[in-house]
Amino acid sequence: MPISPAARAEAAALQLIYSLPRVVRRLIAGRPIRLDGQELALDAQLLLRLQELSRIRMAGGDPVSARTRLARSQHAASGRRIEPVNVRELTINDDLPATLYTPGGLARGSGLLVFFHGGGWVIGSRESHDNAARYFAQRAGVRVLSVEYRLAPENPFPAAADDAVAAFDYAYAKAHDLGADPDRIAIGGDSAGGNLAAVTAQVVSRRGGPAPAFQLLLYPAVDVTVRRRSRDLFGDGFFLTDKDMTWYLNHYAPAGVDRTDARLSPLLAEDFSGLPPAYIATAGFDPLRDEGELYADKLREAGVPVTLSRQSDLIHSYVNLFGVGMRFREAMAEAAGALRMGLSGPF
Repeated sequence: MPISPAARAEAAALQLIYSLPRVVRRLIAGRPIRLDGQELALDAQLLLRLQELSRIRMAGGDPVSARTRLARSQHAASGRRIEPVNVRELTINDDLPATLYTPGGLARGSGLLVFFHGGGWVIGSRESHDNAARYFAQRAGVRVLSVEYRLAPENPFPAAADDAVAAFDYAYAKAHDLGADPDRIAIGGDSAGGNLAAVTAQVVSRRGGPAPAFQLLLYPAVDVTVRRRSRDLFGDGFFLTDKDMTWYLNHYAPAGVDRTDARLSPLLAEDFSGLPPAYIATAGFDPLRDEGELYADKLREAGVPVTLSRQSDLIHSYVNLFGVGMRFREAMAEAAGALRMGLSGPF
């Protein structure tokens, strides 16, 4: 999708602000924010201040309008399009759109990441996470299959979870056609996408047969049944709000849905043994922080190799913010490094 002149101007203005001397950026952002033994990164605080001034909110209101708001603003903080990356559009099982990203010069038989975008199961798209997919492809040296799973409320739970499982099955069955090694397939995503990746790992591992080699779970939503301390601490003013979370969930899992279902709340699964090794990243100033870290604990207790990395000074959604601010880029570089290591074998 072409980037509009207004979006280009917004991105340029954001780059200009982030290029200002640190003392000026601190003046704009305000006094340092310290909470729960953590100090918010200046890069994150500045972005929150600019969001406050612009009064832009992704969630809320009509879902179609929310998607439009995201489409208008999605390129501002994700940076210039990463090249060289070959892009191929394809369809999974005749009805599920996806994009295959292949970095320039990558040999056949590479690792592959099946990637699910964030957005609360209601907003977000392959387009909103285009540069994130390109980044993981280039920096981790893998192919990335980014999946356009069905969104709620038009397609409530378990539609997105079913699509995620179907996408992994397709990736495994068609690995050679995609240029990938079937034994080096990872699944991953951020936020709601992290939820779908965790759910997929559980579903396919429990049924026997092919399973992912690795999980890349970035600030995942893994339990929608319990309100934890981090939601109370960071539920207002840190990008993802308590109100946003309620709005998303009510669209994806409306009245009548069993929210204890492990396909929605994978933290509530009865058995975590035998799941793929995982890298789990949480953000310190994120309402989802505590549940993501509890999920890492569950995997570790079951003997699953897991690396938990709390980005203590960051906010939710940093996967889409690495185009501005070095701190966001550092967190993304760590995740890409974990993916590269996770698919390096031997298997």
